[in-house]
Amino acid sequence: MRVFGFIICITCLLTLAACEKTVDTEKAAAAEKSCPVSLLVLGVAQDGGKPQIGNPNDPAWADASLRRRATSIALLDRRGDETRRWLFEATPDIKEQLQQLDEIAPAARRTGLNGIFLTHAHIGHYTGLMMLGHEAIGAQNISVYAMPRMADFLVENGPWSQLVRYHNIILAIMEENAPEEIADGISVTPFLVPHRQEFSEVAGFRIDGPDRSALFIPDIDSWEDWDAAGTRIEEMIATVDVAYLDATFYANGEIPGRDMSGFPHPFVAHSMERFSGLASEEKAKVRFIHMNHSNPLLNPAADERQTVADAGFNISEEGEEICLAQS
Repeated sequence: MRVFGFIICITCLLTLAACEKTVDTEKAAAAEKSCPVSLLVLGVAQDGGKPQIGNPNDPAWADASLRRRATSIALLDRRGDETRRWLFEATPDIKEQLQQLDEIAPAARRTGLNGIFLTHAHIGHYTGLMMLGHEAIGAQNISVYAMPRMADFLVENGPWSQLVRYHNIILAIMEENAPEEIADGISVTPFLVPHRQEFSEVAGFRIDGPDRSALFIPDIDSWEDWDAAGTRIEEMIATVDVAYLDATFYANGEIPGRDMSGFPHPFVAHSMERFSGLASEEKAKVRFIHMNHSNPLLNPAADERQTVADAGFNISEEGEEICLAQS
């Protein structure tokens, strides 16, 4: 009788697992049908993530729900027999981000990346490349799209040079304002932005899908510096449907005891003030991203989150998916 009961339990568990697998398959099929080309947010924090090293009192150490990974988005193309996937940024959190990507949009091949786009050589944006080496996944011939100085930095400095030498990665050197067509109806265009350039130039990307487009600018010194160079962010926002913009710090004073007025990022409070005259549909395009561990916008209960919402803007969240193609 006990054996019979055990067999029944096992049968039930196997049936449940099969049902769950069917549900997952159905969800994937539904996503493919409703949103065949999309952007998926895999991280929203500044380079060091949240909690950040050296901040033992951050409640995110004890509460996993408050943790956030370094900023990264994935571009998904579910058209055809195999999902094609591109990463924007190779962050220190790439292991967890690829795992999330595999759960949401599985690939048929190990790693399953068709390419990685890098904005610049600050630690939160490229150091995840190390996990592609033979010490970890041992990837083969992953295309890494980079601007010329960024590519030179990878070639001339270890351990990144080893990735090139072992053909874990293949460098695809991009040209400013030149679209890179990576799939039918999908292109990525790099543009230079003013930001600290110790090791490489700093780029943002325009991502064009079959029906909609997006900006990705996780780091910039200031919108006014860009004005001086002849580019107005408002004009760029007007040409796309979604704009992921630098939100590293919310306002001066969020780091106790420091005058932050010279920090090389536009404060969210300043960006909202600058964009206050935009039409509501233009404001709604903005999704603030790349938030420092000190930024109150990472706190789900912070009043500042409501301030952003009341002003008509959005805060990017991990797991959100934005369609770039109509079904």
